[in-house]
Amino acid sequence: MKAMSFKGQSILVTGASSGLGKEIATCLARDHGANLVISARREDRLQELADELAKKFSVTVEVCAADLGLETDVDKLFEFCTQDRTLYGAILNAGITHFGKWDELDFESFRKMQAVNNTCVVKLASALLPYFEERAVGGGLMFVASQAGVTPVPYQTFYSATKAFLVHLGAGLHYEMKPRGVSVTTFVPGGIDTEMTEGARFNDLRSFLMPVGPCAREAVNAFRTRKYMHSPGLMYKVGGVLSKLLPGQLVVSTVAAQYKRSLESNR
Repeated sequence: MKAMSFKGQSILVTGASSGLGKEIATCLARDHGANLVISARREDRLQELADELAKKFSVTVEVCAADLGLETDVDKLFEFCTQDRTLYGAILNAGITHFGKWDELDFESFRKMQAVNNTCVVKLASALLPYFEERAVGGGLMFVASQAGVTPVPYQTFYSATKAFLVHLGAGLHYEMKPRGVSVTTFVPGGIDTEMTEGARFNDLRSFLMPVGPCAREAVNAFRTRKYMHSPGLMYKVGGVLSKLLPGQLVVSTVAAQYKRSLESNR
């Protein structure tokens, strides 16, 4: 399949009110002239971003506020972004994290995390993939997973497990959908310097965090070129190679020690 061209096309970006989602939306509008449907819970932030991008880059940006922890809102979002337009692609970026001991996360909070990170992603993808295939638009879908889904991350244990689900989901769908004319890419960033990592608990890990702008540009390029899976940043590319050479338990124990140290020194 040839690379996608976003110029004048409609792209859905979820989790677009802040962080990586906001930067991905900005990159699509600024660098590629894409029209956007942006979604997140915070409508005021979405509208502010929509007005800014439309004014600066002369693109159409539409807002659909939705809580992707609710299946009814997933239905609402799909109906909104496929009505009165032909959607070309979607970047499913919305997610919830938890950094701390596993038993600090109560079960209801875990259920919410799993709903946003997994259940509603599956529901939305299950609607979007047949839509793209039936219309033969030559577009695609991208899941934003995490390096935490590739290598287990203690002290982000439940989050890591939800992202591992996305890694396997995206990898399988890539090969199932390619012969059907729809690309599926899985983006696996490491830590990113965003609102999600602002807390004091991340202080000792801050040197490992990638700036959000370059990360977003790599995400959009991976999506555009229909990568199977892509990890941004030289440090994480090298780390990925090393992790394959070293014993898995050694890698996980090293990560555990780093995260525990950051937690305990920034309580």
